Amino acid sequence: MPKPDRRSTRQQPLILIVDDDPANLLLTRSVLEREGYEVIGAGSADQARALLSQRRPSLILMDIQLPGIDGIEFTRELKGNRETSEIPIVILTAQQMPIFERAARTAGCAGYITKPSRPAVLAAAVEEQMRLAVGNG
Repeated sequence: MPKPDRRSTRQQPLILIVDDDPANLLLTRSVLEREGYEVIGAGSADQARALLSQRRPSLILMDIQLPGIDGIEFTRELKGNRETSEIPIVILTAQQMPIFERAARTAGCAGYITKPSRPAVLAAAVEEQMRLAVGNG
């Protein structure tokens, strides 16, 4: 049985994807919307800041390679801001070297997923972060 379409429900968890590759953004959005999440996307830290000034997501999926400020530095910025410090951030990147994961964890990321990621892996990681957020809230 298909999952109900919850787009009109106010309680639907909101996920912000920050990725400058339109194809990656579209694919990730598609996977998460099929799982029942509301999804907004930004192609840069500047676009993400604008969205964050208007809405508060339940989770941020962040690419490392972004134009301007990179995803790890942007994570540090968000974690250092009282308004955004509690939002879980999961890195979603093609960077598979351990140094990047260590840097992301040190910056405050709750998770690290490498691309390409199977839709089931992505969906499970997001679901786990949502469970953790509810457990801590």
